[in-house]
Amino acid sequence: MRILWEDSSALVVCKPAGLLTQGAAGIETLETKLRAFLKERDSHPGEPYIGLPHRIDRPVSGAVLVARNIRATRRFGGQFQSRKIGKSYLALVAGEVAFDEGEWVDYLRKIPDRPVAEIVPAEHPEARRAVLRYRVLERRRSLRSNAPGEGSLEDGPVSLLSIELETGRMHQIRLQCSSRGYPILGDATYGSSLPFGPEVEDPRQRAIALHAREIRFRHPKSGVEVRVVAPLGDAWRGLTELE
Repeated sequence: MRILWEDSSALVVCKPAGLLTQGAAGIETLETKLRAFLKERDSHPGEPYIGLPHRIDRPVSGAVLVARNIRATRRFGGQFQSRKIGKSYLALVAGEVAFDEGEWVDYLRKIPDRPVAEIVPAEHPEARRAVLRYRVLERRRSLRSNAPGEGSLEDGPVSLLSIELETGRMHQIRLQCSSRGYPILGDATYGSSLPFGPEVEDPRQRAIALHAREIRFRHPKSGVEVRVVAPLGDAWRGLTELE
């Protein structure tokens, strides 16, 4: 467990890509691994309390806020509901994003019986408004990827985006990027043909180039703002100057 910040009320952990935040009983998740880690580290006589007021997608890495008691869980839930918690992401996308910064507004819905979402007209009965703001941090005319069995290949221009979410819809960043012709590297679900991260046997454990970079929240006791930045993992090495 890579714990980035911690006190008696909460902690922020850096989730590795390929690991579910939460899941059904018997499945290894960030929740089960963190509970086992805290139980051993703290010699806890029972099951340590873990509250997860939010989640990030399985193939996404980065900062996850964890409450350590019921009171903190409720207060964080209120902060998320009133949009007082700030979340920013780093996304490495295929293509050269034309404008240095901007805002994307769409209407999304989850496709029934499938673990994916789609963009729909605003008047669709299941439509939910999705808003994000982006800023281009880096552009490259080409990116060399070492795809398994293919050697080094020229795979076209890429852009590194800093993304601030106003809303938190299912697969929002992934879908909004892809729908504009900028799929996130490694995200085959939403149209990427470029690899990212180490090769894995289980496709569910694949990483995509989306990282929950920073989370900002009010401490559940003191009300003081806390800002935590999650460093990039090894899969990002050589792809950006950021750490």
